[in-house]
Amino acid sequence: MIAQMGLGSGALAVIGGTVVIVAFLTMTTGAIVAVQGYNQLASVGVEALTGFASAFFNTREIQPGTVMVALAATVGAGSTAQLGAMRINEEIDALEAIGIRSVSYLASTRVVAGVIVAIPLFCIGLMTAFWAARVGTTAVYGQGSGVYDHYFYTYLSPSDVLWSLAEVAAVALMIMLLCTYYGYTARGGPAGVGEAVGRAVRASMVVASVLIVIMTLAIYGQSGDFHLAG
Repeated sequence: MIAQMGLGSGALAVIGGTVVIVAFLTMTTGAIVAVQGYNQLASVGVEALTGFASAFFNTREIQPGTVMVALAATVGAGSTAQLGAMRINEEIDALEAIGIRSVSYLASTRVVAGVIVAIPLFCIGLMTAFWAARVGTTAVYGQGSGVYDHYFYTYLSPSDVLWSLAEVAAVALMIMLLCTYYGYTARGGPAGVGEAVGRAVRASMVVASVLIVIMTLAIYGQSGDFHLAG
């Protein structure tokens, strides 16, 4: 289950599945941080702080949100489709008929697997975003690697990474709960499964976005323990 969620199955496995999708999305957002961060900071003469922008914004907000979108669109949608297909084909009814608790056997395992998969996916995505931001700043804009690394490592806090991991785990749990619910309760044949997938993705993205905002405020407060120095 974990391998299937991380690497995909069928045609999705050919391109590496969710891992490649997460890496591509986070690489793109990391590059955007480099472009926008450097240009905006250069307008006030402090482009040296681009490394700070990558360490601060990528870790705390951007990459948890990016991984959330990837999880909902791949792992979550896939779980909804699988459970929906089992429901309309009466496979779930067959399990219950032979005394197997379908919620524990089908839904709970997918929820646990989704949360487990989310942690390494976030780590891969965060490293990819850091790499893209550094390459964009040093190779494209010509900033010295020493300058970039100084401000990057000065403001990269291990506690921020750990809090982001906890945030991603909570978001993954919420996404998988919603997606497995919509798949388990799907009705109306193949068309109903498609509608269930759409509703699951929409609901999980909205709820997960609100959860990220609430957790960010709860963890970092109003000031976010931010001190511009060094």
